[in-house]
Amino acid sequence: MKPLVLQGHERSITQIKYNREGDLLFSCSKDQKPNVWFSLNGERLGTFNGHQGAVWCIDVDWTTTKLMTGSGDMSTRLWNVERGTTIATIPCKSSVRTCNFSYSGNQAAYSTDKAMGHSCELFIIDVRNPDEGLATANAILRIPILQSKITSMLWGPLDETIITGHEDGQITVWDLRMGKEVNSVNDHTMVINDMQMSKDGTMFVSASKDTTAKLFDSESLMCLKTYKTERHVNSASISPIMDHVALGGGQDAMEVTTTSARAGKFDARFFYLIYEEEFARVKGHFGPINSLAFHPDGKSFATGGEDGFVRVQVFDSSYFDYSFD
Repeated sequence: MKPLVLQGHERSITQIKYNREGDLLFSCSKDQKPNVWFSLNGERLGTFNGHQGAVWCIDVDWTTTKLMTGSGDMSTRLWNVERGTTIATIPCKSSVRTCNFSYSGNQAAYSTDKAMGHSCELFIIDVRNPDEGLATANAILRIPILQSKITSMLWGPLDETIITGHEDGQITVWDLRMGKEVNSVNDHTMVINDMQMSKDGTMFVSASKDTTAKLFDSESLMCLKTYKTERHVNSASISPIMDHVALGGGQDAMEVTTTSARAGKFDARFFYLIYEEEFARVKGHFGPINSLAFHPDGKSFATGGEDGFVRVQVFDSSYFDYSFD
C-alpha cells in the first residue's frame, strides 16, 4: 500500500474533501490557496487564488461545479470549480470557521467565529444562481449562536436541519424552518474538531479534543458508540462500504516533539464501527493529522497533516478480506 504524497501547500492542511464521484480531492490550508488534485495519481489540477488569510474550511457541491471556502480573512468565497475563478465573495465580521453545501446544492451554510466583539453566527444562503450579488444580498436565515462558538457543522437529512458542533463539546440540531434549536447533547467534554456523515446520512461521527470520537444517530443525537484513544482526535470518517471508522489526530502543533512520530502518535487509526475495537494503524505524517476522508468508493482514504502534505492511501486486498473474530 504505497501512498501518494500530494505536495503543494506551504503550510499545514486544515481540511480535505472528495467530490461526490471521488475523482477530485480538494484541500485547503493556512497558506491561503485551496488546491484541487486528481485523486487517482495525485496530480495537481489547479489552485484557487484570492484569499488573503488562512483557509479554514472547504466544500464542493454534488455536481462539482461550485466550491465554497471560508477563511481567516473574514470572507466566504464561492468558486467556479472548472475555471478556478471567484463567483462571489461574501464579507463577514469575523473569521469563517465552517462551510457546507446542502445535499441538494441549492443552499449553503457557513458560520463565523466569536471575535472582536461580534458573536458567533450561522448563515444560510441561496446558491442556486450565484453571482457577485451574493456579497450584498441578505442571508435566507441568520442564527446568532449565544453559547460557545461553532467549530464544525453538517447538514441534516433532507436539508431541513443543521447539526453544529461547538467549542465546549456540545452538539446541537437547528430546525431551519423555525430557525431555532430543537435538540442538543453534551456527550463530549472538549472542542469538537470535525463531524462527518455516514454514506446514508443516518449516523455521523464526531472527533473531539477530549481524545474520543463518537458515533451519533443523526435524527435523535443518541450516542451509539465511542472510540477511545490517548490523544486529541482532529478528524474522523466512516467508511462507505465497510463497518469501519478512521480517526486522525495527534497533540497540539505546539506540543509536538521529535519523538512523537516514532511513538506512533500521528498514525491514522482504524476502528470497528460496531465493536469499538482498534484493528489497524497507518503511519505517514510528521505531525498531527488535521483532516481525514474516505474515498466515496471506500477503496482508499486521504489524510491532511500539520506537515502540509496530503497523503492518499489505497487499501490492499487483505483489508477487504479481513473479518472480525
